[in-house]
Amino acid sequence: MDAQLLSKAVGISLPRAKLWIGPLTTAMDLYDIDSGWRVSAFLAQVGHESMGFSRTREMWGPTDQQRGYEGRHDLGNTQPGDGSRFMGRGLIMITGRNNYAAASTEFGVDFVHSPTLLEREDYASLTAGWWWKAHHCNEIADSRDFIALTRKINGGLTGIDDRKLRWERAKFELGVQ
Repeated sequence: MDAQLLSKAVGISLPRAKLWIGPLTTAMDLYDIDSGWRVSAFLAQVGHESMGFSRTREMWGPTDQQRGYEGRHDLGNTQPGDGSRFMGRGLIMITGRNNYAAASTEFGVDFVHSPTLLEREDYASLTAGWWWKAHHCNEIADSRDFIALTRKINGGLTGIDDRKLRWERAKFELGVQ
């Protein structure tokens, strides 16, 4: 895939596609996102999560849900301020101290002490690919169960219509049958 095809597949400008093509290609190669079904599903999901590759940081209100991050032991948010410090970042929004620590271990980069690094195109792409593979999203994409895939990534079906439109567009542009 080149920047022009990425631009068409995800509906972004060519300059933005040129910014993302290298990091995305690296991540997809490393994490076996290597078939039309996998690539189209990955691009659709991260395209939605990042609002068309325009955001790599959760929009922070804070909303009631975001206020709920504070003190959530299942996310490892045990210190005052952890909820906002470890807000969702990356193309698949890595959220919570535990997930930042796991990404730090995987990549040898201290995301816990430098959380904004996850907003960079390289780390945003790499952590998305890592999370995708670690959570068996390749297998779900292979089964073509986009609803199950969305639930895995989102925990529900938030934005399902947009996600499906992005998936259909990516499949069309990539020639996935």
